Amino acid sequence: MVRLTLLIAPLLASPALAIANAQGNPLTRLRRQDDPTQPVGSSPITTFLTAYLGRQNANNSCSHRDLGFTGELQGKWYAVFGDTLWCSPSVTDPEQDPEGFHGMVRDSVSLMTENPLVVKDLHLNSDKPVAHQLQFVPFNEAWGETNLYGFGGTSLVETANGAGAVFYLVNANEAGLKGAGVAKVELVSGDPTVTQRFGDHGYWWVANTTPRYGDVAAFRDPQSNYIYAWGGAPTSVIDYFGAQYVYLLRVQAANAYDLNSYEYWWGKAAGGWKKGQPLTEFKAQTAVAWNTGQGQIVWSEFFKCYIFVHLGPGSGDVLLRTATTLEGPWTPDVKVFTATPIDGGLTYAGVAHPYLDSSGRNLTISYTNNNRIEVVRVTFFKWRG
Repeated sequence: MVRLTLLIAPLLASPALAIANAQGNPLTRLRRQDDPTQPVGSSPITTFLTAYLGRQNANNSCSHRDLGFTGELQGKWYAVFGDTLWCSPSVTDPEQDPEGFHGMVRDSVSLMTENPLVVKDLHLNSDKPVAHQLQFVPFNEAWGETNLYGFGGTSLVETANGAGAVFYLVNANEAGLKGAGVAKVELVSGDPTVTQRFGDHGYWWVANTTPRYGDVAAFRDPQSNYIYAWGGAPTSVIDYFGAQYVYLLRVQAANAYDLNSYEYWWGKAAGGWKKGQPLTEFKAQTAVAWNTGQGQIVWSEFFKCYIFVHLGPGSGDVLLRTATTLEGPWTPDVKVFTATPIDGGLTYAGVAHPYLDSSGRNLTISYTNNNRIEVVRVTFFKWRG
């Protein structure tokens, strides 16, 4: 059942109606005034209705999972999930899964449907009576990887000739993060399949010397021919404020498999985009955001701007910020919903489902809540005073 949980509209005093205020992080006051990642201006998102839709599950498998970043390939939309924990062999409802470990993969891919609460899991194994998903980004023993390695991926992005790409972060667990990489994705027997991972060790950007590009978000810009990827600071940056900065690269979509074609944002003061010159200075002036979790970018036809969907760090607040260019600046965050943590678990990873309404009037959003995917729909209004 759809449950209306929040209605926000200016100049109305009903308990169900309120003025939408930007949710700025108080820590921004402690940062430098010449920091270009600080919010600027005001958001066009002022009046909206948010409806909680329910939890998302697969119609042909059963597991607990997180993330689920969406992306398009050949006219269909797919979700890339992170850790996918299989339910017990005979279980068809995750909420009925008995305690215990029943197997898992570190990432998986599913086909989205017209119902945001239903996905079709792909690459299923031979488990009976309920099949479970196989891993999407494969590990390579020749690179020293094992089935325990994590490959956190974000949205699929289209490249050229019907193929796509996925950015992922190689996580060696106790040994730490290795680096961020790109894989080629092709439709094999109709399903998105990783057919090649690039780099001598399966990644291009070493985690301790370069940003973890793609770990925050990846986006195929419909307003240009570019793919953009956002990533957190190198692991060698250990001071709290410095470690929270987010950096940006881009590449012409057709050249996504060529490392030399990538352009890196050095900040306006340093000349902006530089092709083939990886960023080596990690500071406010070369960053594009600060203290955001993983999220997703969409182009809004309704507002004629970009929207970044994410959750507030350490909170269940679903936040939206806007910009007219992907380099920023971004407006202050607007809170459109607050999730209630399930059993005290973590809430994180804002995911957008723009394919459900091309007009942009409605934006469906999902997020992770203690290894469950919950979904809300935000309907926007343009206030006319």
